[in-house]
Amino acid sequence: MADSTQQGALPEITFSTFVLSLASSALVNLGEVPNPATGETSADPLMAKHTIDTLSMLEEKTRKGLTGDEKGLLDSVLYELKMKYVCLCDKSR
Repeated sequence: MADSTQQGALPEITFSTFVLSLASSALVNLGEVPNPATGETSADPLMAKHTIDTLSMLEEKTRKGLTGDEKGLLDSVLYELKMKYVCLCDKSR
């Protein structure tokens, strides 16, 4: 079990923090932000698509159980990530 100082450094686990964590991962894989482990920026479209698809599946499965704020966050995040993915794919052609 982790000690309390380590637990205090982590954000509370909520639907929103989970969605934002996945979105952050997608942004790294889209090459929009540096990888926190390496500090380097590189795109991995296949992994970005996988994360976006995961968020889409989550949206579908939780559609009737989300609050208005949660639905708004998920819809917004998915829209932005999908647009960035399309732009990345267009650039690589």
